[in-house]
Parts: sequence; C-alpha cells; structure tokens
Amino acid sequence: MPNWGGGKKCGVCHKTVYFAEEVQCEGSSFHKSCFLCMVCKKNLDSTTVAVHGEEIYCKSCYGKKYGPKGYGYGQGAGTLSTDKGESLGIKHEEAPGHRPTTNPNASKFAQKIGGSERCPRCTQAVYAAEKVIGAGKSWHKSCFRCAKCGKGLESTTLADKDGEIYCKGCYAKNFGPKGFGFGQGAGALVHSE
Repeated sequence: MPNWGGGKKCGVCHKTVYFAEEVQCEGSSFHKSCFLCMVCKKNLDSTTVAVHGEEIYCKSCYGKKYGPKGYGYGQGAGTLSTDKGESLGIKHEEAPGHRPTTNPNASKFAQKIGGSERCPRCTQAVYAAEKVIGAGKSWHKSCFRCAKCGKGLESTTLADKDGEIYCKGCYAKNFGPKGFGFGQGAGALVHSE
C-alpha cells in the first residue's frame, strides 16, 4: 500500500499517524486513541504498556497471558484474583481436591485445632501476630496477665504454677514459703530463741 500522506502508519489501525496525534512505543507509531490494551482496552502510557511482538497490552493483561503461571503471580503484592485468563485463551487444568491425611501418627503441629494453638486463658485460637509464649504455652498478648492481680507480664517476669501464670509478687504471696521470717525482704530470716 503506498504511503501517500508521508506519515507513519498506526500499529493498530494501520492508518496514517500525524505528529500531533502520535504516540511512539518501541519504534512503532500509534494514534493516541489506538494506544489501548488489546484485551481490556484500557488507555496505555509509557509506564503501563507491555509489548509482545506487534501487540500492546497493559501490564496486568500481559502478565496473565505471557507471565509466569501459578499462585501469587500476575497481580502484584497482596492481591488475589479469581480471573484465570479465560478471555485470553488460557486453559487451566483442575487440580485434584484436597484429601486429609490418614496417618494415625500425625505430628504435634498437625494435631492443633484448626492449624493454630489455643490460649490457655480464653481457649480461643492464637495466631502468630498475637502470640506470646510463656510457661511453655502460647497466649494472646491481652491474656498474658497475672491470674491474681491482672498485671501484664513478660516472659522474664512471670512464674507459673499448675498451668496458670502469675507475677512474681502474687506468686510469692500465694505459693511462696510461709512462716516466721519469710516475706520480710532479702536476708531477713530471723532466728530467735
């Protein structure tokens, strides 16, 4: 086809592109109105375009069609999508369904209720973001308090007895040694005749 107007041809509609309406991408010229994703028809610019041969896509559609496949790819950090790319001609094989283990000797981790440990104070599930470990158990931060006075504890300031946790003061008052000379301070054991 002869180029009578002398201008470049649009990579999409193949009509002449004049300077005022030209967008260039990887050596090709496009009309501003033709510079759209071939799949979703979103407007493109230099930061959102992805080129594959003579075709132009937004980065999302390009990733779905030509990017790596599998969990976590194609949408960016923290985004989940149920779009499997069928509109792009991508065919997916169904994965076999999940079957629980029949192993009678499952690990201690697998035996935890719902995959998480239970707080001994409130019996609710304890997840990693809210977990504090003390006395060999996992507690919620809000439950990690003295059973007597309610004072907040740290792993270095607790004492435990019979599965419950106490501040050192309450533990000493309730479970410490009793009798004359105890509880009066360091070295205060007095012997009188």
